[in-house]
Amino acid sequence: MSISIFNIFSIGIGPSSSHTLGPMRAARKYLLTLENSGILKRAGHIKVDLYGSLALTGKGHLTDSAIMLGLEGETPESINPDAIPAIIGRIKHNHKLNLLGKYPLPFDPEKQLIFHMDKFLPYHPNGMRFTTYDLNGKELNSEIYYSVGGGFIIDHAEANKDKHLGETGPTVPHPYKTGNELLSIGRRQNLSIPEIVILNELTWKNETEIKTGLMTIWEAMAACTKRGCLHKGILPGGLNVIRRAPALYRELSSQEGSKHHPAEVMKWLSMWALAVNEENAAGGRVVTAPTNGGSGVIPSVIHYYIKMIDNADDEGIRRFLLTAGAIGILYKEGASISAAEMGCMGEVGVACSMAAAGLTAALNGTNEQIENAAEIGMEHNLGMTCDPVKGLVQIPCIERNTMGAVKAVNASLLALLGNGTHRVSLDQVIATMRQTGRDMQSIYKETSLGGLAVNVPEC
Repeated sequence: MSISIFNIFSIGIGPSSSHTLGPMRAARKYLLTLENSGILKRAGHIKVDLYGSLALTGKGHLTDSAIMLGLEGETPESINPDAIPAIIGRIKHNHKLNLLGKYPLPFDPEKQLIFHMDKFLPYHPNGMRFTTYDLNGKELNSEIYYSVGGGFIIDHAEANKDKHLGETGPTVPHPYKTGNELLSIGRRQNLSIPEIVILNELTWKNETEIKTGLMTIWEAMAACTKRGCLHKGILPGGLNVIRRAPALYRELSSQEGSKHHPAEVMKWLSMWALAVNEENAAGGRVVTAPTNGGSGVIPSVIHYYIKMIDNADDEGIRRFLLTAGAIGILYKEGASISAAEMGCMGEVGVACSMAAAGLTAALNGTNEQIENAAEIGMEHNLGMTCDPVKGLVQIPCIERNTMGAVKAVNASLLALLGNGTHRVSLDQVIATMRQTGRDMQSIYKETSLGGLAVNVPEC
C-alpha cells in the first residue's frame, strides 16, 4: 500500500474522523458506484445499517447526520459547517433525500437509518451497510464499508484481503513499513526523513504542489486554532462543557511582555490544543492529525515551535509536517489509528508520537533522534482507553489533547538530549501498541460501555 501524507492530514469537519468523516465519504462513494453502474436511477428506497462502535457512539459523533450529508453528495472537505443544521433539518422535516444532489428519494431517518448496538460486522468495529431497493421493494444492491480511522474507508472486499489495506496507490521510490526501514533508507541514501517523504510524495504531486499543500494544511490548522480561541459558549451534546480556550487566550495574551511563570509554556500548549478540540467537538472545520479526536496535538506543538523557538520558519513547519506524516504512516501500516481498535492511544497517542517526531525534525534533529522522539511519545501513552462520556468527543477527549501536546514537547526535548541511541525502538512500541489494542476489552474502545463513560454522571 502507498499512503500519502495528504491522506493522513485531511481537512474536514468534526467531531470524529472515524464516525463522521469516514461514514460521510462511504455514503457518497456508495452512491457514486451505483450511479456509474446505472442502478441509482432505478432506486426507490435506501436503508443504512450501522454496527458496533459506529452504532454505540454514533449519535454523539453525529454519524447519522454524516451519512445523510454523504448521501446528498456532500464532502467533508467542501461542506460549510454552518450550513449543516439547515440541511439536516430539511431532510428530517421533509423526509426526503436528494441523492448526490440530483436524485430525489423519500427518506425517514428513524426507519431507514438503523443503529445496531448489539451487533458487529466481522472485519472492523466501525461497520456500515448500505442497501438499495427498487420501487417494488426488490433489493438492487448492498455493500458494506468500514471506517478504519483518520477518515480512511475500505469496502468489504478490501477488508477481506487485509483490514488495514486502506487506499491503494502507485509504488513510491522509497517504500517503508517500519521505522527500521525508514532509518535504513536514510542511512543508505544519505537522506533526512523529510527528504525521503518529499521524494515519495513526488509520486502524486510536484514539489511546488507539495510545499503549497503542506502550508495549506498548516493554515487550516491555524485557522481552526484561531476560531477556537474566539468562540465562547457551551459545546453541544448535553454535557454543558464550557469552552475554555477563549478565556485562557485572553489571560495569556494580556500577560505577554511581562515576567513569565516557568510553567507558562504548558498553559500555551493547553490553550492551543483546547481551541482546536473545542472547535472539533462543535462540528467545526479541522484537520485529521491523524484523526479528529487527536487533532489538537500537532497544531499546538507547531504553535509552540513558532512562538517559543527562535528562528522558526515555514521550512521548519514543512519539515515538521513531512516527518509527522511519515510517523503517522508507520502507525497506519503497523497497528491502527482507529480508537475503535486501539483505544485512545490510536488517536492522541499517535498524535503525540507524530508531534514529537515533527518537532524534532523542525529543530534539525537527526533521523535517529526523530525516531527516538516518536518512540518516547507513544511509549507513555500505551494502554490509554477511549471511553467518551455520552459518546461525545468532549470528556475526556479535549483535555487529553493538552496532555498529548505537553508530552510531545517533552519527548522531543529528551530525544534531542541524546544522540539517537536508545533501548526501545519505535517498531517495538508500535508492535506493543498493536498487541495492547487487541488485548483491550471492547468496552474501552470507543463504545462508551466502560471507564469514564459509565462512572461519570451525564448531568
